[in-house]
Parts: sequence; C-alpha cells; structure tokens
Amino acid sequence: METSLHRQLKEIYADDKRAIEVPFGDYRIDVIVDGELIEIQHGSLAAIRGKIRKLVERERVRIVKPLIARKKLVKLSQKNGSILAQRLSPKRQTLMNAFDELVYFNRIFPHHNLTIEFVLVEIKEWRYPGHGKRRRRRDNDYLIQDQKLDCINARQSISTTGDLLTLLPAFPASPFDTKDLADCLEVDRWVAQRIAYCLRKAGAINEIGKRKNALLYALPEPSSTTEAKGERPHLEISPTTCLETNGQEFTL
Repeated sequence: METSLHRQLKEIYADDKRAIEVPFGDYRIDVIVDGELIEIQHGSLAAIRGKIRKLVERERVRIVKPLIARKKLVKLSQKNGSILAQRLSPKRQTLMNAFDELVYFNRIFPHHNLTIEFVLVEIKEWRYPGHGKRRRRRDNDYLIQDQKLDCINARQSISTTGDLLTLLPAFPASPFDTKDLADCLEVDRWVAQRIAYCLRKAGAINEIGKRKNALLYALPEPSSTTEAKGERPHLEISPTTCLETNGQEFTL
C-alpha cells in the first residue's frame, strides 16, 4: 500500500497531476517532468536496479531517495484506533546514510543519464500492534499504518563521481586507510569500509598500496577530477523547507 509520504513526494516533484503515475513502455513512472523520469524510492535502491539500468540507456532519470532525519512514532491501540502514545525515534539518518544505498548501485552510478537526489525529511509514523506476526521482541511487534511528511530539511543531488565526496562532512588527508576515514567521520570502521568501497568503485578515490594489512587510498590527481573533465558540479544542499501536510500546496 502506498504511504502518504510517497504520495506527498510525488506531488512535490510533479508540476501537474497528469505527470504522476505515467505509463512508460513496460513501466509506470512516478513523475515525468520536462522529459526527466523521476522515481521516488523510499525502500532500498536495490529493488529498482534492473528498472533503472534499462531506463538510463535512453532516458534521463532522477531517483529521489528520502532519508529519515527525524521520526515521530505514533502508537495506536489498533489499526485506525486511538492514539496511546507518541515519542521521537532515536534513529536518525544523515547524508552519510546515502552510502548504505549506493553500495547496491555501484554498477549503475555514475551514469550520464542518472541523478540521485537524497532528501532529508522529518516524518510521522503511525503504528499498531501486530499481534505476534513478527518474530521479534513484543516491543517491536508493530505494523506501520502510514507515514506522513512533516518537513524537508535538505536536499543533495549527485550525478558525477566527484559529487560523492559532497555527501561527507569531512575527509582525511591522503594517503589514508579506512581507520583514518572512520576517525575523521566519527563512525565505526565497518561504516568507513562501506563508504570507501563505494568511493573506490565509482572512481572517487584510488587504491594506492598498503600500510601493514590495511589498504591505502588517495584522491585522484587534479587532472582527472570531474571539474577538469568539465562535468556538472554538484548541487548545494537546499535551505530547510517546512511543508504543510493538510492538503495545502507544497512549495520547495
């Protein structure tokens, strides 16, 4: 079932209701604007790899991937029931979580016809008891009734190899290993390893040797950067934009 969040994002990116859910060959596209095919993907990017791989062969494609920067959980007594409690989820995503998705897209991105837009959003999520349908602790035995958009905090589009580095708040000096990267970003090393994998596969960093048992990486020489190739520079994060969710028109 489509969530309100998915529907709201389609309305934001469409300039006309007729541009929403458009049949296109063997597919149905969420939004088409000025010849660009826009897919809103709240789930894993892995689920649409095959579809996107075929579409970018001939068409310009934009994937809009929401990242949940803040979530208010609304606990219901039952489906469509009364509200029992509300609280903020301790889980918060940042632009660095983009690499959790890009690890599945290293054979598609970068591509001259593909743009991926990560959108930091604040949402409300309504949950109701699942009555033991999930093999988890009872505290987590809830089903999602709906998710609704409260606010868009920022947007960041990537379309080139160099754009990947804009998803990171800091970067270590070259040469570096994944421990250096983890220390610089203040994350676990396994997270830094995933980020380094995505960067290396896309050509944003080069493997240049070893330090003991650790692989060493460095940024490409300036002559091989995206700017030197004349590719489009990355888009800056947009200002915070709060959005009404009561049927009013959305504006970015």
